[in-house]
Amino acid sequence: MSKNCISFCFAVFFFCCSLFVFGQSQQFDVVIYGGTSAAVTSAVQVKKMGQSVIIVSPDKHLGGLSSGGLGFTDSGNTSTVGGLSREFYQRIYDVYQNEKTWQWQKISEYTNVGQGTKAMLHDDKTMWIFEPHVAETVFDTWIDELNIPVVRNTRLNRQNGVKKIGTKIVSVTTLDGQTFEGKMFIDATYEGDLMAAADVDYHVGRESNDQYGETWNGNQVGTLHHGHWFKKPVDPYIIPGDPKSGRLKYIDDSKPGIRGEADHRVQAYCFRMCLTDHKPNQIPFPKPENYNPNDYELYVRVFQTGWRETFNKFDRIPNHKTDTNNHGPFSTDFIGMNYDYPDASYERRQEIITEHKNYQQGLMYFLANDERVPEDVRKKMSQWGLAKDEFVDNGNWSHQIYVREARRMIGEYVTTELDCMAKRRCPKPVGLGSYALDSHNVRRYITPEGTVQNEGDIGVSPRGPYGIDFGSIVPKREQCTNLLVPVCVSSSHIAFGSIRMEPVFMILGQSAATAAVLAINENIDVQKLDYEKLRERLIADGQRLLYSGKNNSSNNVDAKKLDGIVLDNVSAKLIGNWDSSSSMPKFVEADYLHDANENKGNKSAEFSFKIEKSGNYSVRISYAANPNRSTAVPVKIVHRDGEKIVTVDQTKKPPIDNLFVPLGIFPFDKTATITISNTGTTGYVVADAVQLILQTP
Repeated sequence: MSKNCISFCFAVFFFCCSLFVFGQSQQFDVVIYGGTSAAVTSAVQVKKMGQSVIIVSPDKHLGGLSSGGLGFTDSGNTSTVGGLSREFYQRIYDVYQNEKTWQWQKISEYTNVGQGTKAMLHDDKTMWIFEPHVAETVFDTWIDELNIPVVRNTRLNRQNGVKKIGTKIVSVTTLDGQTFEGKMFIDATYEGDLMAAADVDYHVGRESNDQYGETWNGNQVGTLHHGHWFKKPVDPYIIPGDPKSGRLKYIDDSKPGIRGEADHRVQAYCFRMCLTDHKPNQIPFPKPENYNPNDYELYVRVFQTGWRETFNKFDRIPNHKTDTNNHGPFSTDFIGMNYDYPDASYERRQEIITEHKNYQQGLMYFLANDERVPEDVRKKMSQWGLAKDEFVDNGNWSHQIYVREARRMIGEYVTTELDCMAKRRCPKPVGLGSYALDSHNVRRYITPEGTVQNEGDIGVSPRGPYGIDFGSIVPKREQCTNLLVPVCVSSSHIAFGSIRMEPVFMILGQSAATAAVLAINENIDVQKLDYEKLRERLIADGQRLLYSGKNNSSNNVDAKKLDGIVLDNVSAKLIGNWDSSSSMPKFVEADYLHDANENKGNKSAEFSFKIEKSGNYSVRISYAANPNRSTAVPVKIVHRDGEKIVTVDQTKKPPIDNLFVPLGIFPFDKTATITISNTGTTGYVVADAVQLILQTP
C-alpha cells in the first residue's frame, strides 16, 4: 500500500472517530463561518442558486459592522456597487420610506448627505446612511425570507475542529461539539479563523514597500494625513520635559524606524458609537469600572494647544443619532493596543475587546465630566449620550468591535497598491473597490525632537475604481481547494485599507458563494473554475466587474461628452497625498480630489496637455463647490509666452454648467501645463479636471 493511500485511510479513520465523539454531523452544500455582512450575502446567493447552506456564526447578531454602528457607510464610488450588496442598500431605503421608522425625527428634517451619497431620494432608491437596528432587521429579514439556518454564538474549535482530507475541508466542529460537513466552505469572519485553522498561508502586519513594489506600505513615519496627528508639539512625559519621569499612558517606546520597512503592527480598532443628543432617547455615558481620569492626560495636553475638533466625526444618521468615528491625534482609536488580536485565543481577544470598551467609554465620560476638559467641549459633550433604542441587549454599546485589519490571506493572487493605482490590470475581477487606500494609525511614539506623534495613518486616492481578482478570495491550490475567503482577502496591508469597506465585503461574499456553487456543480476544485463561466453568472446576478465611468446619479459627468480637450484627475501628476471623494456634485468622471485641508504648500496636481493644433485656448477648471472650500486656490497656467497664476474661489458654484470656471484665454503650441496647488490656502482645495477649448480666430 502506498504512503498516500495509508495517509488517506488514516484521515478517513480520524474523521469517522470525530463523528463518534461529537455526534452526527449536519450536512450542507456550503458551510459559511462568520456573522458579518459578507456571511449574509454569501448565504443568500447560495440559496438563490439552489444549494443548501448554513451560517455558523460566532456572534449573536448578524451583520458585523454594518449592524454594529457603522451606519455612515464608507461607500466610495457607489456606482461600483452591484448585486446583493446594492440590494442591501435598496432594502435600507425601503425601510426608511415607512414613516413609522422615523420615531424621533420627521423624514422631512433629515437630509441623507454622506460619503458617496446625495439627497435621500435616489433615482435607484438606495440609502447608504442608517441606524444599526435597522440594518440588523434587514439582514435578519433577508435570512428569514429564504429560510436559511443560522447557528449563533458558536465558535470554531480552532485547535482541531477543521478536518481535512488532502486539500479539502471535510467538516468544521465548534467548541460546543457541533459538526458541519460541506462540499464548500466560506470564511466570512473579520479574523480569518477558519482560513488559519485550515493551514492556509496568511500575513499579519505591514509588509515592506519592497515586497510588492509599493509606496504606501510598511512604516509611514513622517506621513501626516487626515488630521489624525499632533499638529503642534505635545510633551510626552509625565513631568513635562523630564524623560526620567516616564511616558504618559498610550505612548510606546519604539524608535521612529525607517519609512517603508515591515513590522507586526495593524490598524487601530475602536467601536463605532451610536450616540444621540435627543434627550427622550438618551442614556448618560456610563462610568466604566477602574476608570482613571489620568489615563487621558495626553488629550488634556492636546486641548492645551488649542485643538478643537472633538465633534468632527459625529456623523449624523436618522432619528437624531450619529455614527461617531475616530478623529484627531487622540480619540476613539485605541492605538497600539491590538497587535496580538489577530492570532490571539478567544479569551485574549475578549480581554482586548473589554480593554477597548473601557478605554472608549472612559474617554466619553472624561470628556463630559472632567474639569480639565475645556468648558466649551465639556458642555457640548454633556448634551450627548448613548441611544437608548440601540444595542438594547448589550448596555446600548455596540456588539461589534471595528476590526479594521487582522489576518490577510496569501492566496492565488495578491491585490496590492499596483492594482489600486492602475499600475497593473486585474485579470479576473469578481468585484470592484474604489475607496481611498485608508489606514488608521498603528502606534504613538516619541520623536527625536522629544514630542509625541502618531504613525500609520494614510489616505491616498486610488486612480479610479479597480478590480479585485478572483485569486484574492481563494487560497493557493496546494493548500485548500474548497475554501473561499471574501473578508480576509489576499492583499497587502495598504491595498486592504481600500478593500476593507462593508459594501465591498458584501460584493465579495456574493462572488465567493457563486464560485462555490459553480465548483460544486462541476465537481472541481474552486481554483479550476472557468473564470468566464463565473464572470457570466456574476454579471447576470447584477455584479459590476468593470467600471464604465458612468454613475446612476447626476453627480458626475462623462468627459467624452464635454467640448475641447479634457483631462480628468486620473491623468494628473500628484505631489503630496490627495484624498478622493464623490459626495458633492458636480464633477467629471468617477471622483474629484481634495487636499483634506492639510499640509498646506506641499500638495499640487499638474495637468499636462499635448497640443496638436496651436492657437489660443480658453482654460477652465472644474471643482465641486462647497462652503468649506478655499476662497483663493492658486492655479498656474504655463503657456507659450510664459506663465500666469490665477486664484479661484471654490466656495462659489462654477458658472459654466455648475461644472467649470474659466481662467482666461492663453496661447499654446505643443504643450500646456495647468497646476492646481494648496499653497497659501485656507480651507479645502479641490482638483477635478481641466478643460481647454480652442478659440476661433
